[in-house]
Amino acid sequence: MLNSMTGFGRGEAKDLGYHFSVEMKSVNYRFQETIVKMPRTFLSFEDTIRKIIQEKVKRGRVEIYVNLKETEERKRMVKVDKDLTLKYDISLKELAQSLNTTYHTDIYRLVNLPEVLSIEEEEIEAEILWPVLENAIQLALAQLLDMRLQEGERLESDLRQRIVLMQQLAQAIADRAPKVVIEYQEKLREKLKDLLDNVEIDESRVAMEVALLADKASIDEEVVRLKSHLEEFAQTLSSSEPVGRKLDFLVQEMNREINTVGSKANDLEITKLVVEGKSELEKIREQIQNIE
Repeated sequence: MLNSMTGFGRGEAKDLGYHFSVEMKSVNYRFQETIVKMPRTFLSFEDTIRKIIQEKVKRGRVEIYVNLKETEERKRMVKVDKDLTLKYDISLKELAQSLNTTYHTDIYRLVNLPEVLSIEEEEIEAEILWPVLENAIQLALAQLLDMRLQEGERLESDLRQRIVLMQQLAQAIADRAPKVVIEYQEKLREKLKDLLDNVEIDESRVAMEVALLADKASIDEEVVRLKSHLEEFAQTLSSSEPVGRKLDFLVQEMNREINTVGSKANDLEITKLVVEGKSELEKIREQIQNIE
């Protein structure tokens, strides 16, 4: 079963006062690449997330977005910078002495000075929250894989139809090839008759010319290889492993063979079949760019 390289998935999980939402999208890419974007608190899990994805996605670029919201208020703590407060107090006393004025320590004024008091929220414990985040990731990944599989099924159906058409074209070329030599022989005889009028035709010379053409225009090997590549392509579509690169290679080989057929055949009907085949191969090539 084929897998597409494009897909989207979303997963949500909440517990312990937090709500995770994870979005994943995958697009065509020659190799496997995973990009994770999430709050800094959870950056230590980046490699773990990549491994989870890479176990299931063998080819394509996967982008993961992790969002975090609090469902409960975190505890807040008031922190007093005692050293700074004392320094403020000492400095104010010294200032009062310099100005020959009295100074009385007023704690309520001191706490209003910059950075004496600060409010700190309870830190998020990433390790404790990892199971919640992992749950959201697995849900998003399951959706992503399902979409890639569904798109892969559509691609496989389309490719199988196109391969059947290519096989029909290859057979039509094979059926036409022997007739090219026969028609050339007949045309050569007619041309010689017109040129030589009533002079007897040298049959050995005609046979030699026909043999030379047959050898030069022979496309039997190319057609056999083309059919073999088409058969292997059809079999590869049934593989459960990632096959995108192999299919791309097979299309390149088919293009090579059909181009050679077009250059050697020297026949209008075969040329038309070659043009149709090349057009179909281009459509196949575009489709397999999206296969894992």
